[in-house]
Amino acid sequence: MKYHITPSHTFMGTCHVAPDKSISHRCIMFGSLANGITKVSNFLEGEDALSTLQAFCDMGVKIERNDDKVVIHGVGMNGLKAPSKPLDMGNSGTSMRLLSGILSAQPFDSVMMGDVSLSKRPMERVAKPLRQMGAVIQTTGTKGTPPITITGGQSLQAIDYVMPMASAQVKSCLLLAGLWADGTTSIIEPEVSRDHTERMLRAFGYTVVVDKQPHGNKISITGGGQLTACDITVPADISSAAFFMVAATIANHGNITIKQVGINPTRTGVIDILKLMGADICLANETMMGGEPVADIMVKSSKLKGINIPAHLVPLAIDEFPVLFVAASCATGKTILRGAKELRVKESDRIAVMADGLKTLGIDCTVLDDGIEIIGKGDEHQHGKRVFTGGKIDSHHDHRIAMSFTVASLQASDAIIIHGTETVNTSFPNFAGLVNGAGLHVNVKNDVI
Repeated sequence: MKYHITPSHTFMGTCHVAPDKSISHRCIMFGSLANGITKVSNFLEGEDALSTLQAFCDMGVKIERNDDKVVIHGVGMNGLKAPSKPLDMGNSGTSMRLLSGILSAQPFDSVMMGDVSLSKRPMERVAKPLRQMGAVIQTTGTKGTPPITITGGQSLQAIDYVMPMASAQVKSCLLLAGLWADGTTSIIEPEVSRDHTERMLRAFGYTVVVDKQPHGNKISITGGGQLTACDITVPADISSAAFFMVAATIANHGNITIKQVGINPTRTGVIDILKLMGADICLANETMMGGEPVADIMVKSSKLKGINIPAHLVPLAIDEFPVLFVAASCATGKTILRGAKELRVKESDRIAVMADGLKTLGIDCTVLDDGIEIIGKGDEHQHGKRVFTGGKIDSHHDHRIAMSFTVASLQASDAIIIHGTETVNTSFPNFAGLVNGAGLHVNVKNDVI
């Protein structure tokens, strides 16, 4: 698919964005391994979360789905069955990395595969520490990519692991393997990363010990326990809300309210960064939903300034940087991001791909080994000129790249055509319809290049 987007000036209204993808993945995993029946409301019906759901169905878990309502009949910690074929993770790196920890502890052999994009993504960052625990796990080729082959019947041993970079996926993978390991597994992270796994383990009755460190945390879990089923309502995804936040901020006429968004403090880096840049953002109706803090987010048009993004906020906004680059382009002055190497191993090399697209649209930016420098055109914006030109963008089939350049159309002087937008369905199936309802002009077409 491709998007053909004509420029617009307005982004206004009240909306509900897609349910949280990270929490939707974990609901399926933990509910399947729990004793009892777990009921999930507001489940994300995106392709990534459905890949996780299908994988557990393939391992013998009975899961009933009625739109965004899911009922999981848990099989307990030792109840998974050998799949009859390779588990297809589609485009979902989260599914593959977290499941690596679970599958390493099972008595049966397994193989995980993915689509063309996922098959290029590095998996040794989870495979190496899993091998330290005793897992027998094999990645493919010299770059350590999928398919992943895991030999069952191994006895896992707890380890203390100092993570070379903050990554919620690596941390979660090792915590999940630690559920079956002999002893107490501890993970030390250099910076705080999203903690949905720790929160959900507690919601399912499993003890997790978190010791605050000078920068990150030490998270410990002792193997041999049980998970107990519970009911979970999934909040709206702040990563999806980020596109709406930036859209309202850069629009000439922007005023949006995004309802019931998860504001887990390990995920609100995007709000903190936008506020440092001068964005008009406030929260209302704060409450708790399934152990996660939730609020309505209200955003209005703002004059942004370039900043040096603080290092401690980088892992707290890692998925939101593509659209933050769009905001930086609309700011006055230079924005500098460092310490974001993980962006290079997402669905695409998001630093390089975003830089290519920004340059196509007339933005001066420089790629760094672990980040980017962007020269904002906020001065021109404030004098009534448009920040971006039109142009053709290759999203490299990365959903966040596609949605970020869609937002850029609010400050474009001509049409933006984005190729490879079908992967938006992995995380935000009704994205085009929602942004059109708020004022954008997105025409979804079949892509014939």
